[in-house]
Amino acid sequence: MRIRSKLAALLLLAAMPQPARASAELFVVDTAGAPASLDPQVQWDPDSYFVYRNIFDNLVARAPSGKIVPQVAASWTYQSDTQVTFKIRDDITFQDGSKLTPEDVVFSIKRITDPAFKSPQLSQYDSITEAEITGPSEVRLTTKKAYPVLLAQLTKLSIIPKSIVLKIGNEAFNNAPVGSGPYRLTAFTRGVKAELAAVPNYWRGEQPFARVEFRPVPDESTRLANLRSGRSDITRILLTDDADALKGDKQIRVLWTPVERVAMLALNALSGPTKDRRVREAIAMAIDRDLIVEALLKGYGKPVDEMMPESNFGYIPGLPGYKFNPERARSLLKEANIFPGTKISYLTAPSFDQRVVQAIHQMLADIGLDPQISMVDIGTYLRLRQGRPEEAGDVSFFRWSCGCQDADGVLFPLYHSTSQWSKYNNPALDDEIESARNTLAETTRLDHYRKALTIIHDDVAGIPLYQDVMMFAARKEVKWQPTPNEAFFLMEMRWGP
Repeated sequence: MRIRSKLAALLLLAAMPQPARASAELFVVDTAGAPASLDPQVQWDPDSYFVYRNIFDNLVARAPSGKIVPQVAASWTYQSDTQVTFKIRDDITFQDGSKLTPEDVVFSIKRITDPAFKSPQLSQYDSITEAEITGPSEVRLTTKKAYPVLLAQLTKLSIIPKSIVLKIGNEAFNNAPVGSGPYRLTAFTRGVKAELAAVPNYWRGEQPFARVEFRPVPDESTRLANLRSGRSDITRILLTDDADALKGDKQIRVLWTPVERVAMLALNALSGPTKDRRVREAIAMAIDRDLIVEALLKGYGKPVDEMMPESNFGYIPGLPGYKFNPERARSLLKEANIFPGTKISYLTAPSFDQRVVQAIHQMLADIGLDPQISMVDIGTYLRLRQGRPEEAGDVSFFRWSCGCQDADGVLFPLYHSTSQWSKYNNPALDDEIESARNTLAETTRLDHYRKALTIIHDDVAGIPLYQDVMMFAARKEVKWQPTPNEAFFLMEMRWGP
């Protein structure tokens, strides 16, 4: 009996809220999922880059205002439409004490643009044909043709140490990355925790936190309980209901902003029933986007008719959206000889809002389809989406942002036939996307994007749903505001009353 009483007391003590820490000596971040990669040139998903963006410096950066600013490159000069020279800082060191040099910059660019490396980010950099050292602190990049989005894409290019990568190999570097950023990785247990420590004498100034832990906590209610109890300091929120429920908590602040990312239903036009355009159109007409936004997002998002928000260059106002029409959807399926009860594979991951995933499931079931949900971890999800058409799902809930505020970073990776993300092949669309990315004339680019977006709409290459928001809940002491490019830079945060 005493053993039971003692056990009950211990369980009660464990369940009691713990006091919030009095300082930010240790800053704890609960994420929705585990990082799929700590190598910044491999996966590019929020749970990964929340961690690795704080370990590495980038060639150039985007300030919270949205302006592109120097980082590893102190300045840059265009020699022509296809060549730009970067002046590389000479006072940056990697976390092993070695000096960051122009050779590391060239290596970083050549590695991510090497097709054999198979970076999922390749389409954002494959316009670069040459990277070369042209002076003691100078690197010159050459592109195939004029590429107006080059600087915007380079805000995401992390500089990695050539000597370490060549010495230990890609796999070992992924598990124990070394950068020149404000924090170094001190311990990493995959799926459990990544521990970071502030780098002494970091070249951009003092870090706001001495130590940082990133912990994957898939269950949102657990993440919020950790925050309320002081076990964590900031956490990602996926559910708008939780954001509303926290507004009355004086110890917690809800931080959110609309972002470049658009939620969509990705359609596989290369495999399965969705190869038929009529089936794709039926799926588009089955989805009531307004209901999803009103009932589930509660004003934190808004419907969109394109795969990008209005803030992106290349957005074309006035393009039509797909109208909710389940009766017409059923007729289209009948025309395509898709009978009631036909199974379609539906790929998703825990990192997405499962209320939306389930709502779409029900809407597709209402027109006679039988969606088979395949729930996999985010790392597996990304590999499948980048893989062969037959394994990428007939439909998949998807969220995309290029972080570049330009249509090129959306349309090329999602719909150009050469991209590993694309499950669509249309030579006419390829031509429009290529023409738009190879000229500096804005009016010409906009004309090509108008034609490209019209093709995507008419052939139902994908179904845009809503402009997403990024939401966090944080202890009131955390001073920070999320930005539309979804950056999670610890150096932009502060701790105080």
